[in-house]
Amino acid sequence: MASPLRMALTRLVIAFRRAKDWVIATAIFSLLRLISILPADKAISFVDRMARRIGPLTPRHRLAMENLARAYPEKSEAERREIALDMWGNMSRLAAEYVFLDQLFDFDPDATEPGRIEVDGVEHFLRLRDANKPFIVFTAHTGNFELLPIAAAAYGLDVMALFRPPNNPYVARRVLAARRTSMGHLVPSRAGAAFTLARRLDSGGGVGMLVDQKFHKGARTRFFGLEAHTNPLLAKLVRQYECDVYPARAIRLPGGRHRLVVEPPIDIPRRPDGSVDVAATAQVLNDKVESWVREYPGQWQWFHDRWDIKHLLKK
Repeated sequence: MASPLRMALTRLVIAFRRAKDWVIATAIFSLLRLISILPADKAISFVDRMARRIGPLTPRHRLAMENLARAYPEKSEAERREIALDMWGNMSRLAAEYVFLDQLFDFDPDATEPGRIEVDGVEHFLRLRDANKPFIVFTAHTGNFELLPIAAAAYGLDVMALFRPPNNPYVARRVLAARRTSMGHLVPSRAGAAFTLARRLDSGGGVGMLVDQKFHKGARTRFFGLEAHTNPLLAKLVRQYECDVYPARAIRLPGGRHRLVVEPPIDIPRRPDGSVDVAATAQVLNDKVESWVREYPGQWQWFHDRWDIKHLLKK
């Protein structure tokens, strides 16, 4: 049985963490309220410039630089630093774009003039909408990936999206509320999420998933030539429901514009008996994401501990 002193210390630590989370969340939301006063383009450019200065001062920058050194050993330190700065700029823009989402998302499937948002692969959206069969769309933390489900909704396509909430509970609640307003059905990645997605597919619906995060008990795969553990959930759902799988990504363009790309369905690796090869499918996902990241390296979130190396940086 825990001693009264240990219980008191535990409660104190929990209270301190909650207070710290509250202070951080309050600072973030205060900044977002402040920039909401400015015109959208000026506000987003401002946070981009600030993030490029502040980002390198954070502990996450060291992890990002270590990840870049492992992924791009052929690049110089200066080249890798430039990618990291682009990443901080992209991340700050992503946060600021939440504030102005109603102004920024001007995509109209029937528009004759280009706007801020353009879509490649419209035929896939339409096919999925009209097929009335289960499907999975996967993406990665590239560009403003949050725009993908909004674009799907513009075509009348209802997708249930799996997402990982921020660690800060105050930020998580606010982000979830904002996403529910504009992005339809959301499933936090925690216990029971797989069953919720399975029910969705079983009813003939669609599911969206981010596939570029570390998963401790996942399939052993390679990413940028390095060992990485990948969530096998997508492959297991395909094995159960035999649904098509579509890659989709967001690309940040100059001038505050975005290109959303939906690609043709991927070929799912099979075992000799015809069943889905889960590990090989996870590798196919990694290969696709790696090709995206190599094309626009500054638009991916390098501060994720994708290769499980954070503990090495503490030594």
